[in-house]
Amino acid sequence: MTQVATTVAKTVQPDAYLKSLDAREFTAKFNRQPFTIGHQLVDHPLFDLQRLVELSQFLPPNSVEYNSGDLPVTQDPDLTPRNGLAIDETIRRIEECQSWMVLKNVEQDPEFRDILYDCLDEIREIVEPIAPGMRVREGFIFVSSAGSVTPFHIDPENNFLLQIRGHKQVQLFDVEDRSVMSEEQLEKFFTGAHRNIPFLPEYEAKGHWFELQPGEGLHFPVAAPHWVKNGSQVSISFSITFQTDSSQRRQSLHRWNNGMRRMGIPPSPVGARPWSDEVKYAGIRGCRVAKRILGKK
Repeated sequence: MTQVATTVAKTVQPDAYLKSLDAREFTAKFNRQPFTIGHQLVDHPLFDLQRLVELSQFLPPNSVEYNSGDLPVTQDPDLTPRNGLAIDETIRRIEECQSWMVLKNVEQDPEFRDILYDCLDEIREIVEPIAPGMRVREGFIFVSSAGSVTPFHIDPENNFLLQIRGHKQVQLFDVEDRSVMSEEQLEKFFTGAHRNIPFLPEYEAKGHWFELQPGEGLHFPVAAPHWVKNGSQVSISFSITFQTDSSQRRQSLHRWNNGMRRMGIPPSPVGARPWSDEVKYAGIRGCRVAKRILGKK
């Protein structure tokens, strides 16, 4: 089965999976503002529902998350309702079962790893001069019923969400707007808190709306708050993500600030005082070296 799928995928592979990659736009907006790109994955056989059933059975249980798709914009993660179905049955009945599913780290499957890496290699050519050190390449596939909602949340990666089937609306917020997401929320998230955050009525006017059709993609800056609502059809989306030197550095600084805050020391926000960030990051590197040395004894 795997060998056949690989052969088919290679016969339809275009010269480039992504399009509308504008170096000037990347330079101006990457990891600062959202922007759209195009892609040629709509008819790729790896995103057929039956192939996704096979992927869901191949992945370990902790790489598959699914629940009811009938959720509010603000959702307590501990109270998220399940759909009462098995993983494979959820995908097979996705048109009728009002569910939401994400297949995580799909690069664990060699075929999906190849297509993920091919896409990210195209992005890397443009991103490397702006934000060097692409690493931690991960892929996520979202399969969801018509009208299902992904609650308000933040994600830790540089992300390009590629719409494969159906359409969805995304309301995305400025990652620097501390009236929507506080420094404390960022610090807790990067120290292990759940991705979901509360959505207040006054946020509504501050977000930017995007409607993604098949063949379109959207760039999400790291930790930019957003929520998603599917259109009137089943939706399949492919999220291609990665870290860079700068994104991992900022995450380390947020964790350091969280530690300071827990000790009763109010930290300066990441980015507010570059010299302070340098001192903190030197401390982080020193702690890492000390742990390595002590670990060898």
